[in-house]
Amino acid sequence: MLLIRRLTLMANSAATTALSWRCSPPTSFISTPTELTYLKSLSLHPKLPYLSLCSTSHSQTPLEDVSDSIPQQSSKRGPITPGLYLVATPIGNLEDITLRALRVLKSANVILSEDTRHSGKLLQYYSIKTPLLSYHKFNESQREQTVLKRLKQGEIVALISDAGTPGISDPGMELAKLCVDESIPVVPIPGPSAFVAALSASGLATDEFTFVGFLPKHAGSRKERLMLSANEMKTQIFYVPPHKLCQFLEETSSLFGTSRRCVIAREITKIHEEKIPSNQFWRGTLGEAKEAFSTHQPKGEITLLVEGKPICMVEPPSEDQLENDLRELISNGHNLSTAVKLVAEGTSVRRKTVYSLALRKFGKLGAEDDSN
Repeated sequence: MLLIRRLTLMANSAATTALSWRCSPPTSFISTPTELTYLKSLSLHPKLPYLSLCSTSHSQTPLEDVSDSIPQQSSKRGPITPGLYLVATPIGNLEDITLRALRVLKSANVILSEDTRHSGKLLQYYSIKTPLLSYHKFNESQREQTVLKRLKQGEIVALISDAGTPGISDPGMELAKLCVDESIPVVPIPGPSAFVAALSASGLATDEFTFVGFLPKHAGSRKERLMLSANEMKTQIFYVPPHKLCQFLEETSSLFGTSRRCVIAREITKIHEEKIPSNQFWRGTLGEAKEAFSTHQPKGEITLLVEGKPICMVEPPSEDQLENDLRELISNGHNLSTAVKLVAEGTSVRRKTVYSLALRKFGKLGAEDDSN
């Protein structure tokens, strides 16, 4: 504990006094090899510990010299090779990005962006100067050949969406397919994904799930898709625009039942961590959600999860039920053996159990029928 206190005091002092030593920490106040090792680790990414030591709240304004924290090329890491890089970007808090993603975005020849104005804020925040080229659902078919040409010429092309992982309910799927067909490397740079983040904190089953994404606009196709999901025993995950929430809850309530549990997630990762609202995750039944959101429309894209269809535990039929079924079959002309077989298949009761009951109840009659 004493060592930790000393290190914390030294780090605070260093952060508030000056940052000029971040590449080679001073040694005048270091007394042990352990302290020296700790401070050297701080100097590798000076902005990260500096942020954590500040008492002021985090902001989304550009950080001074934040590009210093982006790792540069090294002989151990090797150069980034040409190809298409699918780079996951933050879904809220701009700090939710990997160091590898920053390195790829800085090294790319061009960044394909769903909305260049939106993505420009992310690049400005991290002082990345790579040119942006718009690439969205309305122009992706026109851009494909231009992008393929650049890739074939040996360029590094990074693809990002407004938030999350490209190609997952966002532009990028078709371009990735084309590159695979053309034997052009397609490299995923993992990171944020709204549905994975929502699922992990939902409180619903995570061992098996179905990601549906956005539903079809056509009412008939939408109903077909929802009917499939209603009968699934896995957690179902949907992306729902805020203006479609009431319609979604109305349709799912009628098909899934009002008692089915659901989770409505929005603004999963916040700009200001200390200001996370209590309604970040809404939990309840579809019926309760329908009532709760009937009077107001939440802002922002919604990830909505619905629990799978409950497994109905069928109680085994009683002896009286089995006896009645056997009697009806025998009275209709079936012999004992056939009646036992039919009842066992229809009730999932072991054939041996049904046969034992049949012998007790209809043994003499059954024996006479089988002998004939």
